[in-house]
Amino acid sequence: MPEPSDAAADAAEPSLEEQIAAYQREFQDLDPQVEQVVSALQRLNRRMNVAYGRQTATLGLSNAEWEVLKALVVSGAPYQLGPGELAKLLGLTPAAMTHRIDRMANEGLVTRERDETNRVRVIVALTHDGRQKWLEAMRLASVFEEDLLQDLSGEERQLLGQVLTRLLRRVEDAQPDADGRLSDLD
Repeated sequence: MPEPSDAAADAAEPSLEEQIAAYQREFQDLDPQVEQVVSALQRLNRRMNVAYGRQTATLGLSNAEWEVLKALVVSGAPYQLGPGELAKLLGLTPAAMTHRIDRMANEGLVTRERDETNRVRVIVALTHDGRQKWLEAMRLASVFEEDLLQDLSGEERQLLGQVLTRLLRRVEDAQPDADGRLSDLD
């Protein structure tokens, strides 16, 4: 029986070149340049998510909690949103959002209060501790991101940002509901 490390090495993901060659073998109409870009973006996204998850874990945060903190910060001061707004932003069901908010409120990262002007409405607000966790996660992410882009000049970073933003807009225009979790893919 192979050692676990041997089994992991046997199951290693093929290189981009190997993957593209296999795709071309099976689908002759493939444009290898397009496939290289798309496959590299997919792998980069997956690996970055793993790296960010490890960083947030060192702070006692899950990726799911990080997403809520981020949404509240991005909303601007006073860093408050309704649970329904958060669920829509994060592509979650209301029940899943309620569960997430419960955990985060118990951890002191957010509060959940009734809106004084509309007693039916609930407001989720970022706490001081939640904002501190967000800031620390941002510090860790900044170091990681600077390291990731260290070999690119300022001009190259700007160009890369512009190109990726153009691609993002194309997907958003073609798939306007692709920002959250799609019910047909759950």
